[in-house]
Amino acid sequence: MTQDQLKQAVAQAAVDFILPKLSDKSIVGVGTGSTANCFIDALARHKGAFDGAVASSEATAARLKSHGIAVYELNTVGDLEFYVDGADQSDERLHLIKGGGAALTREKIVAAVARTFICIADASKLVPVLGTFPLPVEVIPMARSHVARQLVKLGGDPVYREGVKTDNGNIILDVHNLHIIDPVALERDINAIVGVVTNGLFAARPADLLLLGTEHGVKALKAS
Repeated sequence: MTQDQLKQAVAQAAVDFILPKLSDKSIVGVGTGSTANCFIDALARHKGAFDGAVASSEATAARLKSHGIAVYELNTVGDLEFYVDGADQSDERLHLIKGGGAALTREKIVAAVARTFICIADASKLVPVLGTFPLPVEVIPMARSHVARQLVKLGGDPVYREGVKTDNGNIILDVHNLHIIDPVALERDINAIVGVVTNGLFAARPADLLLLGTEHGVKALKAS
C-alpha cells in the first residue's frame, strides 16, 4: 500500500470507530494536515449523523465547510467527545510530536478539551524514541532569539521556519537533534521559556488511541 492509501485506511478506521457513538448533537474535533484531510473527506459522507465540528486551523475549517459541515468556535461548545488528528511521530506510550503544519497550539487546545483523542497515522510515524522529527515550537516573534538560546541550553538545534506564520500570528522554531527520553518533562521545560506559546510535544496529554496504518491492516494501540 502507498502512504496515501495507508492514510485513507486509518481515516476510515477513525470514522468507523466514532460513528456508532455519535448523535445528531455531537460535535467532533478535527485536526490539521494530510491525514486529517483524509478523515474530513471520509467523515463528510456521514455528515447527517452529527451536528458539526471544531477545527484546529483555518485550513481545516475551510475544508470542513467545503463539505457542508458546520464549524463551531470552541468557546461555544460545551462538550467535545472526540478529537481526531494525525501526528509527525508517536512513541509506544502515545506521546506525540505534532506541528509540522504549524497548527500545534490550536491542536493542543482542542485535544485538551476532548474526552477522547484519537491519533491516526501510518506505520512510519511510530518510533521507539521521539526526536528524529524536528520538534516545532510556536514563539512570539519578538522572543525568537531569546527562545532559540534557551532551546540550545536544552540540547536542541533550533532552526527558524522561514516564511511561516501561524494562525495566531506567531513564528515556528523547529528543534533538531533531540533524543527525547522524557517527553513530559521536556514539554514542561520548553513551555516554561518566556516567549514560547507552546511546543509540539503532546505528552502531558497524549493520545488515547492510535490507529496505525500498516501493510497488514490498521492496528489499534491504546495508551499504557
